[in-house]
Amino acid sequence: MSEGYWTRKLESLEIELPDVAAPVGSYTPAVRSGAYVYTSGQLPLRDGELLGTGKVGGDLGVDEAAVMARQCALNALAAIDDLVGIDAIVRVVKLVGFVASAPGFHSQPAVINGASDVLAEIFGDAGVHARSAVGVSELPLAAPVEVELIVEVEG
Repeated sequence: MSEGYWTRKLESLEIELPDVAAPVGSYTPAVRSGAYVYTSGQLPLRDGELLGTGKVGGDLGVDEAAVMARQCALNALAAIDDLVGIDAIVRVVKLVGFVASAPGFHSQPAVINGASDVLAEIFGDAGVHARSAVGVSELPLAAPVEVELIVEVEG
């Protein structure tokens, strides 16, 4: 990719990456190892506030939770941008999504599509990734969803 390609793509899509979310524990938002950047789990925070709390399939519906998963992915991209710059991304390798699920809820993949879809929108073929969508009983701060990314970067 040419220098600044992903930055220009974000601008053309009118997507602004948020500020990096402050860690809620003893960790860093992202770490580079060789050609890969691994993000810590990102919650659906915007301007330091959770977009919502509760269990998907109980307190929240799939569509609302998918919007939150999208925010998680943007927060992960912000952490990557802060560490190495968004334009260093070669491809998205893996997304892991966790969904705080009410009993009997089985549509975790539909929720995590919110994150996968924004990566495809931004990165096209380079955004196609391996993925896990996991239902869990609880997430930090009572968040409904959490997302981790692994990306390959230049250099």
